[in-house]
Amino acid sequence: MEYTIKKLSSLAGVSTRTLRYYHEIGILHPARISSSGYRIYGKEEVDRLQQILFYRELGISLDTIKNILSSPDYDEIKSLKEHRKKLLEKREQLDILIENLEKTIKYKEGRIVLSDKEKFEGFKKNLLEDNEKKFGKEIREKYGEEAVRKSNKQFMNMTEEQYKKLEELSSSILENLEKAMETKDPAGELAQKTAELHKKFITFCWGSYDKEAHGNLAQMYVDDERFKAYYDKVGPGASEFLRDAIWIYTGRK
Repeated sequence: MEYTIKKLSSLAGVSTRTLRYYHEIGILHPARISSSGYRIYGKEEVDRLQQILFYRELGISLDTIKNILSSPDYDEIKSLKEHRKKLLEKREQLDILIENLEKTIKYKEGRIVLSDKEKFEGFKKNLLEDNEKKFGKEIREKYGEEAVRKSNKQFMNMTEEQYKKLEELSSSILENLEKAMETKDPAGELAQKTAELHKKFITFCWGSYDKEAHGNLAQMYVDDERFKAYYDKVGPGASEFLRDAIWIYTGRK
């Protein structure tokens, strides 16, 4: 079956403007242009649009989607299975938050007692799930399954006060890192204060402290683009500066 741009827009629930834009950037071409100048879409284009919308639902950029769909190694069935897996993970995260919300409603109505720890359980579980998807493999390879298990347990057992303290430490690290970078001295007072704050942060997360592990983690901030992007939002070279400050703090440099 073939569709005009208007009919496909109605079918897929996207605007005709969006479909025109997809054509302009080369991510979704119509099957043909009619003699009257209308864009006409067939089965392949409908299937491709479905894939695009799946990826968009997962928050993936159009440039990345275009590269994925254009790859000679692209496997549609494998991709659909991967979509299903990710959507199930997303549903699980939403179920956790919904359960937490329902408990909170019952608590506010006076029907149950809800501890301070339980109030934040859903949010903490979601954060652990996100971290697992982003960094789980690398962290396990570097520090081992037991270290990750211990860290996760430590995090889930945090009180509301400890959780707030962790968030405050995270903000303080970035603020002090930005100021320390202005000195251009990783051995300076501000840089070493930042390293000390970072020590407190990971001790909160790990439940213990090890200088060598701290130094290795600092190197991973430089090697892994995801960590690097997080710290480099302070300024170009921030991840390298933090690593050097931590290495000096731990006696590695």
